[in-house]
This record gives sequence, structure tokens and C-alpha cells, in this order.
Amino acid sequence: MAAPMEVAVCTDSAAPMWSCIVWELHSGANLLTYRGGQAGPRGLALLNGEYLLAAQLGKNYISAWELQRKDQLQQKIMCPGPVTCLTASPNGLYVLAGVAESIHLWEVSTGNLLVILSRHYQDVSCLQFTGDSSHFISGGKDCLVLVWSLCSVLQADPSRIPAPRHVWSHHALPITDLHCGFGGPLARVATSSLDQTVKSQALGPEDSRRLTSLVPLFPWGPRVPPAGPSPTPFAHPQLWEVSSGELLLSVLFDVSIMAVTMDLAEHHMFCGGSEGSIFQVDLFTWPGQRERSFHPEQDAGKVFKGHRNQVTCLSVSTDGSVLLSGSHDETVRLWDVQSKQCIRTVALKGPVTNAAILLAPVSMLSSDFRPSLPLPHFNKHLLGAEHGDEPRHGGLTLRLGLHQQGSEPSYLDRTEQLQAVLCSTMEKSVLGGQDQLRVRVTELEDEVRNLRKINRDLFDFSTRFITRPAK
Repeated sequence: MAAPMEVAVCTDSAAPMWSCIVWELHSGANLLTYRGGQAGPRGLALLNGEYLLAAQLGKNYISAWELQRKDQLQQKIMCPGPVTCLTASPNGLYVLAGVAESIHLWEVSTGNLLVILSRHYQDVSCLQFTGDSSHFISGGKDCLVLVWSLCSVLQADPSRIPAPRHVWSHHALPITDLHCGFGGPLARVATSSLDQTVKSQALGPEDSRRLTSLVPLFPWGPRVPPAGPSPTPFAHPQLWEVSSGELLLSVLFDVSIMAVTMDLAEHHMFCGGSEGSIFQVDLFTWPGQRERSFHPEQDAGKVFKGHRNQVTCLSVSTDGSVLLSGSHDETVRLWDVQSKQCIRTVALKGPVTNAAILLAPVSMLSSDFRPSLPLPHFNKHLLGAEHGDEPRHGGLTLRLGLHQQGSEPSYLDRTEQLQAVLCSTMEKSVLGGQDQLRVRVTELEDEVRNLRKINRDLFDFSTRFITRPAK
């Protein structure tokens, strides 16, 4: 069985001929292009392996393309304001978008806007779900990184403002990027900021029982926070833990960090600088250390050099051997991680806004594939028809917990109504069946008598007409 194909998906801010291009990672062959608009940074998402979504740069809508029907005009998801970042849940059920300082959460199957979160004080700059879709993380220009439990957000009392599970406020300048590793609620999250720092953290206390078994896989340290005083507010690109909310690692650089990512094994963290360099931080070389400074002159063998302007996006292949980077110098570069050599350079027409390595879904490789369901109309307002969106009929809406929209009947109310209708129908069928049958038999007997009379009259008329003597 052939190995899954890895592809690179890239966008730039000029987009004179296409909005997005897909090329095979190792051969460099162009596979697909999508036309219409200019995708903004952190604004590209793959929805359920069937649709490609792109938040338009400075626009108040999201473009959506079916993966195979690349020549069609893109669908537009209208938003209440310019979209600053975008992501979709791995299970394909939800879409998240940052609109100014607010986070909008849509349900894909219905298009309903489920909730608007307004905890950030400035524009939201990046969003990402955990691998199991149970949590999502948001970073903003207000220097805050927030961890949200999806279940808590959906079940929140409408009269109360949903609260994030964790608030990470160790960065001193706007958040530029974040990366969530594997593990669902036990994942580690790397964040970068203009404060020349990268921090790494993980998600809750319930994972402490499995920390010991993780140490051989992650020799740079367990998920329990090391002892010692709290870190200073002026830290570095950071590594956090989602389960506990603790800061695991903070790395200080001499340049601002614009992009951050990790390999699947979480042995290396890659940080893209504002001057074009990419730094490789080996997480397993200094276990127990909570803070460290990265010195390019001492770690010369851990720097990728080639870009002439700030690095905007980073992504690592599944096996960890190849690094993909995009930059404002209008190029996308493919690097060999071990040798730090650039093995391919792709020139685009403008500053690169998105560049990611993906396992190509079946829909991308099969020319006759069509989405299982059409993309619905996405509502712009929380309460649907009461705020201007067209009403919907004929559906059964299931809502979680106390979350309801307007005066629309709840799932329990609709169930009770359906039960009442079924009982009424059954009662009429069982108890009133004999009476209805007698009435129907009487009606049919009267109709037969009338038909017999009509037949007899026609026969008499025909007989008289045929036997009438000729004049």
C-alpha cells in the first residue's frame, strides 16, 4: 500500500492569478489552484477534507471552495467584520473565525452562529483547535493566549459570559503565532510573540498520572511544572501545557519571533524570526530548565538561513525530515531538517501569508469526488431570523445544555409535541376505526346504487333509440 501523499498548500497577499496553490511536497508538481481573493495570514483552513476555506485579507467574508471543483466561483461566508484569522475543527463540525477582538463559532451542519466570545481586548491574531476538537486556543494583539473548552462554551448559560479555561499572560507584546501539538486536552502549546520570546505550555492536572511514562518519549521534561518561582512577565517563545495551564519552557531570542511550530514527536521547536532566520530549539537537550536564551553564535548548527525578510509561517512534514517556510520575501522554501539546507524554493507574487504541509485527503486526489453535504448558509447573528437572517423550517434542532436561540422550541418540547401527535393518531386509529369503517361502507353502497340507476337509465334510453320506427 502506497504511503499517503503529502502536499504543500500556500497563499500570498498578491494572488494575481490564483488565491491558493497546492503542490506535491517532494516532487514540486502543481496539483491544484483556487481562484478568487487574497487569503490573509493565519486564514487558511481545511474543512472536513472536502472544502478549503480562506479568510480574505481585509474583507468581511470567507471564501470556500470544493477541493476538486477548482474552476467554480467560490462560495462566500459573510461575516460581521474583517476576518483576522480562521480555523476549522479536525472533526469537521465547527468553524472558528476571529473578527476584530471577537471569536465567532459556527456549527457547520446548520450554519448557526452558536456563540460570540469577546474576551480579547484587541484583534485576535491566531486560532487553533486541539487534535480531538475538545479545546481551542486563541492568541491576540492584547498579548493574551486563551484556552477554551468547547463543551463549556457550548453549554454556557446565555445570561453569563463564557470564561476560558486558562489565561496565559506571560507575553509582553502581541501574539504572532501558536502551535498545538498532539494529545487533545493533554497537548502542549507553543506560542510566539513580538517580545522576542517563545513559550511552551500544556492543558490540566489530570495528566499527572501518565507523566512518568512520557519521559522517555519526551526527554526534555515531564508535563508537571518544575519547582521554583513564577516566570517574569518578560519571557520568550513559550511552551505551555493545556491540561494544567503551566508554563513548561521559555526561550529568549535576540529578534522578534513571527512563526512557531513543532515536529510530531515534539523533539524540536522551530521559530521563524523577523529578519529571515529560522531557529531550531532542541527540546530534549536541557531537561528541567524553565528558561533559556538562544544564542545564534553558539548554536550556529541550529539556524536555517536563506530568507531575506521575516518568516511568516512554518510547517513540518509527518516524518519530521522536511520543514516548509513562507516569508515576506515572496518565497516558500523547503528545508532538510538534518542538514539545514534549502532543497527547493518556490517564488510567489507577493508576501506569503500561509504555507502548510498536509496529508492530501481523498477528495483532493479523486477528480470525481463531491462533498457529502453542501455548505449551508452561515448566519451572521446569534439569534438567526430575529436579527435579520432568513428563517428555517422543517428541521429538528438539538442544542447542548442551556444553549438555546430565541423562542425556538427545545429538543424536549419538540419530542413532547411529537409524542402527543402519535398518541392522538393511535387513539383515532384504534378507538374510532369501526365507526369510520361503517361510514365509509355506507358511502360506497350509496355510490353503487347511483351507478346502477345511471346504467339502467342508459340501457332504457339506448333501447328506445334503437327500436324507434323509422319515419
